[in-house]
Amino acid sequence: MNPWETIGDATTPDGTRITLRRRGHEFLLLADGRSLMPSTITGSEEALATIGCRHLKTRREARVLIGGLGMGFTVRAALDVLPADATVVVAELVPDVLAWNQQYLGHLAKEPLADARVRVEIGDALHVLRTVTPGFDAVLLDVDNGPAEFAAEGNDTLYGRAGLYSIRQALRPGGVLAVWSAWEDRRFARRLDSLGYAVTLERVRSHGRRGARHFIYRAVPRG
Repeated sequence: MNPWETIGDATTPDGTRITLRRRGHEFLLLADGRSLMPSTITGSEEALATIGCRHLKTRREARVLIGGLGMGFTVRAALDVLPADATVVVAELVPDVLAWNQQYLGHLAKEPLADARVRVEIGDALHVLRTVTPGFDAVLLDVDNGPAEFAAEGNDTLYGRAGLYSIRQALRPGGVLAVWSAWEDRRFARRLDSLGYAVTLERVRSHGRRGARHFIYRAVPRG
């Protein structure tokens, strides 16, 4: 078997080292040496978009914010659901991740960044959410491994009460917040509920009907 080759290194604002590796046709993103995302196991990232955007199949001029570009699989899945007049704003914290998608990774998800409906904003998802107007019909978050902080310090700002309140304020009527998580997090569900979200938890597989079990929190503001 061919060895892994490091083809990219970057550092997040908090000092986390993000590494892109390649082995044959496979790619792997790591955070401080820990696996963050492989290119061969993408089912739950795609499910995030399917679950978060399924109410928008016929919505005119739908607007979606995706927090975290990754390898583009969530963006592609959202585009496959959304109508032709939709807008997808991708918030990506690390400029190198955008460059890697443009140089190495785009073909994996059928070049989602080439779609005219997509634009990428460099910055953290909460800053983009608060500064890009008008609001959104869906906010999809796949930052680190979910609400339990993993790669970047400060994600409590995004997944904490202030961040979740800002997201609720940015959602248009009928809008949906969908959050990918590697683990079930009952405290996060209670936090959403206390802020006026109606919450459902959907269990998905990382690879079709097989692979690790991941979780999608779907939250809709009540009233």
